[in-house]
Amino acid sequence: MKTSNEIYQQRINRVIDYINNNLDKSFSLDELAKVAHFSSYHFHRIFVAIVGESVNYYTNRIRLEKAARLLKFSKVSSVSDIAFTCGFSSPSTFSRSFKDYFGLSPRSYKKDSSQINSKIRKELFPLSEYLVPMSIEEKQEKFRVEIKQFPMRKVAYIRVVNSYQEGVVLEAFTRLITWAKQMDLYADGQFFGMSLDDPMTTPNEKYRYEACLEIPLDFELNESHPIDIMMMEACQYASCKVSGNINVVATATHYLFNEWLVNSSYEPEHQHGLELFLDRENICNWSSFDLDLCIPIKAFKMV
Repeated sequence: MKTSNEIYQQRINRVIDYINNNLDKSFSLDELAKVAHFSSYHFHRIFVAIVGESVNYYTNRIRLEKAARLLKFSKVSSVSDIAFTCGFSSPSTFSRSFKDYFGLSPRSYKKDSSQINSKIRKELFPLSEYLVPMSIEEKQEKFRVEIKQFPMRKVAYIRVVNSYQEGVVLEAFTRLITWAKQMDLYADGQFFGMSLDDPMTTPNEKYRYEACLEIPLDFELNESHPIDIMMMEACQYASCKVSGNINVVATATHYLFNEWLVNSSYEPEHQHGLELFLDRENICNWSSFDLDLCIPIKAFKMV
């Protein structure tokens, strides 16, 4: 019987094969997620965990590598023919991409491929800049994972866009806390944050985040309230406690997705990950965090 990691690898391999066999075409993340039988929301993160690079980077790199082979070995194909064969929208787009990666134009490379100065090995994700150096055993000990079942919940929330901009998320939580105190909901409700987009694929200025508070099911909101309400379906989560600065949180998040999940008997459910604040008095103190990180999961479906 295959291990869970082998199943993850198998599904991503289907995507890699699909990309490799269709380099002359364009495809969406939703399309690739269906090939892998993964949720479209979580597919890209899993792809990065298995492959080590983003879908766009991988696809572009493979297209450029194929183009380089054709430029070097094809005796009849023009640069324009190669551009379209490898899936580029135009020869000019191909030429710019080729020069960015290899350091010289396609025509120069075709004349003398020994000139190439490859940039393909450039590190895409300098993890050392934001992850805490820890062995896998240390992470397993520090970020112990529990499986939790959350019931259907009623949630008050403030959604913000361009949430990487300094102060945007903190201002949303400040407003939510003020409102919760006014409604006498502050003391008992669970505050949490929820990212709606994948930071690896969504431009910073479009990245959405929700400051959230679980509220009683019978709470009624009138139109005068500056808050929105939604229902969240019951869901199972993999959860781990994290205490420390943003680097520790980043390390825990990376561990949950890139190491624990792909070796577990679970796959992502199509809901959003949660950051549950365990210390409501310090929600807006982002010099140090006290959180439950939760990623939505479901049992592996054999396909």
